[in-house]
Amino acid sequence: MAEVHGIIDTLINELCRLPGIGRRTAQKLTFFILNMPKSEALSIAGAIVGVKERAGFCKTCFNVTESELCSVCSDSSRDKTKICVVEEPGNIAVVERSRSFDGLYHVLLGALSPIDGITPDRLKINELLARVRENPVEEVIIATNPNTKGEMTAQYIAGLLRPLNITVSRIAYGLPMGGEIEFADEVTLGKSIEGRRRL
Repeated sequence: MAEVHGIIDTLINELCRLPGIGRRTAQKLTFFILNMPKSEALSIAGAIVGVKERAGFCKTCFNVTESELCSVCSDSSRDKTKICVVEEPGNIAVVERSRSFDGLYHVLLGALSPIDGITPDRLKINELLARVRENPVEEVIIATNPNTKGEMTAQYIAGLLRPLNITVSRIAYGLPMGGEIEFADEVTLGKSIEGRRRL
């Protein structure tokens, strides 16, 4: 019985290493996995091994890819004068679905958070600066999340890019389409007014 508890504790401890997974959630997941059919559990394990063996990050933009370059960086039709900076690879898919951007991307693999030990050297900021210096980039659009970490990251990157004589812009954010002003909070409404554009 001690061996079984040891195996279960090991899985709980390993699951706790995942972001956003606390001990209680890890315990729930462990017992869920224990009750799954063996074939399903092995399928999950196989998918994890497959990702680690075959997937990686694009050598240019740090998007997820199974090749040296991701599909965006290897697409010759993309506008190479514009780079959209995002926090995570998943953000690229969201921007692509909007069909409003035809340039390249740069993934930071996180956002600044000194309290969590995430300092500029832990992100792909130096790689972004190198890309801008070595390529005909005219504009960098910073599309980090509209929260404290995202704002801090955007301001930090903008400060580094300004001396390079390129346009640095930040995505606008505020009221969603279909939303009503009376239900907006003060911060969201304030950002909407700050991000207004001429009609």
